[in-house]
Amino acid sequence: MNRATRKRKMLRDGFSGSKPITAIGAHDAMSAQMSDTAGFDAIWVSGFGVSTMTYAIPDANLVTMSEALAAAVRMDAAVNIPVVADCDNGFGGFANVIRTVQEYERAGIAGICIEDNHFPKRNSLYLGDSKRELIPMEEQARRIKAGKNAQESDDFVFIARVESLIAGHGVEDALKRANAYLEAGADAILIHSKDKTLKQIEAFLAEWPGGAPLVAVPTLFPDFTVEQLHDKGFQMVILANQLMRASVKAMEETLVTLKAERKAAAVDGSIAPVNYIFDLVKTKELIALEDQIK
Repeated sequence: MNRATRKRKMLRDGFSGSKPITAIGAHDAMSAQMSDTAGFDAIWVSGFGVSTMTYAIPDANLVTMSEALAAAVRMDAAVNIPVVADCDNGFGGFANVIRTVQEYERAGIAGICIEDNHFPKRNSLYLGDSKRELIPMEEQARRIKAGKNAQESDDFVFIARVESLIAGHGVEDALKRANAYLEAGADAILIHSKDKTLKQIEAFLAEWPGGAPLVAVPTLFPDFTVEQLHDKGFQMVILANQLMRASVKAMEETLVTLKAERKAAAVDGSIAPVNYIFDLVKTKELIALEDQIK
């Protein structure tokens, strides 16, 4: 069993397992590797994280498919757990979705997530947004079906993200879309909401007939634990952007101190030692290998 197949099997086994899959959002290879070492089940290649941390631009379809794929490949190479890539709306129209599926599958990524926001998208967490329109349900189902038909193997995972609750279209629309996407071949459904009380999500769950694993991204309802969300019906919970936000805060605090104190020693107590960074990337092991092979 090759590396890609093994990771995809891990992801599929997790979706049918008795315990929830806890995925952590990463924005580069180091954050992915540290998440693997910390014991998380999967890596979420955050589109928000890649846009902001790699390119310092808004999460609004400004990152191309090739750029996003390159980020996912770097993270995948750094970990031994499945990588699921946030592919926004498939980076364009019908044909773009097909190509996205093909390229990510061929690159060895375990799975992707594609949403029903129009191109160009706006980040679902942006609180200043007014009611938005989504890709028509029939068209999105057609895209999902075409993407699934384009797969070269059965083990690649396609998660369909439903934005009905984010867009203000209501629970009934969310249920219709989720069922249509499942019928089109989606392997799992990600249902998203800004409702911190979880009432919208619970109304959806009360009517959900099952048939596919459900995925939650609790950024805007953060008080619920992975176990609580699993008990409500979610098989995968994605902690999508906490590492990126932690990195930004740590860098800002370090910059303020360095600006004020004007010496490197001022931050030594609050940053990782250089030797620890060497250890993280296995520098000692590399040097030993160089010395061993004559």
